[in-house]
Amino acid sequence: MHYGFIGLGHLGRNLAGSLLRSGFQLTINDLDRNNAEDLIAQGARWAADPQGVAEAVDAVITCLPSPKVSEAVLTGPRGILAGLKPGGVWIEMSTLSSEDVERLAAIAAAKGVRMMEAPVTGGVHKAASGEITVIAGGDKDLFEIHKPALQAMGGEIFHAGPLGKAAVIKVITNMLAFIHLIATGEALMLAKQGGIDLTDAFNIIKASSGNSFVHETEGQVILNGSYNINFTMDLAVKDLGFALGFGKEFGVPLDLAGHAMQTFIRAKAQYGGGAWSSQVVKLLEDAVGTDLRAPGFPAEL
Repeated sequence: MHYGFIGLGHLGRNLAGSLLRSGFQLTINDLDRNNAEDLIAQGARWAADPQGVAEAVDAVITCLPSPKVSEAVLTGPRGILAGLKPGGVWIEMSTLSSEDVERLAAIAAAKGVRMMEAPVTGGVHKAASGEITVIAGGDKDLFEIHKPALQAMGGEIFHAGPLGKAAVIKVITNMLAFIHLIATGEALMLAKQGGIDLTDAFNIIKASSGNSFVHETEGQVILNGSYNINFTMDLAVKDLGFALGFGKEFGVPLDLAGHAMQTFIRAKAQYGGGAWSSQVVKLLEDAVGTDLRAPGFPAEL
């Protein structure tokens, strides 16, 4: 099957690269062609715009930074819907709210295009190795048809139910990650101020009941000082906003998520929306007046 891929940022180009390595035909587009050069060298075809991608393929995959961008790429004058034939498929891997998913799916359906959502979780380093977790939502027959492509891009593949359900659980996983990130920063700072070697602290926590995926991964980029998790403050604030929106919609008090949101808003104001989300820990470093550096951790995951 010939796929299109639009959105070649840190995450998207790794997902697209996994499709190429698995032998899928791929036509790609991004606002910045420089993001596509490595993929073109590996055999991907370039299209000038989303319509050009859609005209060339059976299904279009998007991995974009916001619902506003997803809608523009879908419905713009040279957008996906201008190029996909009736019966075509749009697979949205961006993180959206369930309301956005359902609304955009209705727009696509009016043009005869079927939508499946397939957000991912686990971090860009997992996407690079083809091990990221994929959470699909939509019709089961569509999921089965495109499951080989999802398996090429990811490790564990889940079908969460009808459209909109994958968006809910993806936002939940991100909410937990942001809460765990703040917690691991506090834990490491407490250890340092208590006179414990930070490498020892990291390894002991990793082997304890207090361990988390975030501690094992983002803890390393905090300790090496790069903070580079390839995920920005802007995206963290967006996703926490989705989580709090779900809390309001479903009548669930989200005390920890609300606290995390305020912490990330302060970090965004201090360090900028383009700063890595792991730099939220710098708020604590700056407040205490010491850093959380430890030798021996790689510069990137």
